[in-house]
Amino acid sequence: MRSRAVLALALGLVFFLTSCGSPGKTPHQAGAPPAAASPTSAPDPTPTRTTKPKPKPKPKLRPLPKTLPAGLHRRSGDKAVALTFDDGPDPRWTPQILDQLRAAHVTATFCLIGKQAKRYPELVARIVREGHQICNHSWRHDMDLGRRSAAEIKADLVRTNRAIRAAVPDAEITWFRQPGGRWTTEDVEVARKLGMRPLHWHVDPQDWNHPTAKTIIQRVEAATRPGSIVLMHDGGGDRSQTVAACRKLIPDLKRRYGIARLH
Repeated sequence: MRSRAVLALALGLVFFLTSCGSPGKTPHQAGAPPAAASPTSAPDPTPTRTTKPKPKPKPKLRPLPKTLPAGLHRRSGDKAVALTFDDGPDPRWTPQILDQLRAAHVTATFCLIGKQAKRYPELVARIVREGHQICNHSWRHDMDLGRRSAAEIKADLVRTNRAIRAAVPDAEITWFRQPGGRWTTEDVEVARKLGMRPLHWHVDPQDWNHPTAKTIIQRVEAATRPGSIVLMHDGGGDRSQTVAACRKLIPDLKRRYGIARLH
């Protein structure tokens, strides 16, 4: 009897253990398949870097000569003085200068910027109609034009001449003036091949720097001699002091020396 009781107790213990599952696991865990691994998100792709195109290298400029090239026109060719006005046409200042010249019955030379001529063709037409001479002063007042290649210089001057002749088809463009007077042999030669003579100056009152009208008058009167070419500006900024100075200068220079066309 005792052995049977022990056997019954052992069987009951085995049954209990098998029904409870493996030690340390719940019944659900014991019979369930292993859980699937949670998906991991893929790493973000490396952003693509856009390569900016390299800027074109600026063309090399030849050095400026230490002395001005030969052949520049600095005298009027007569005992009379010649007046020249740069950087126009300008719709505010050019008509006022033209009015003063007409009132004095004298003419001048207007050194025109190409893009200004294109913008104000009616002023180009008036300049020619009233008997003034035309001078090519480059397309955009490029101070380094003479340091560029001959092909670049030619393209600039041709473009400017076209703009002038778009306003006045039969305009006679006799002269070229290098902006800033920064002449090189190359721009002198290119201008000559295009039928234009290099126009410099003898008197520069530096009115581009906006001195007073009194200062402009003093500088011009002190430096002018028979045959002088006088440089002034009717464009490129506020030229109110130049306009005011010309009210005295034009009649005074006419009385003292005469004012004539370039030749």
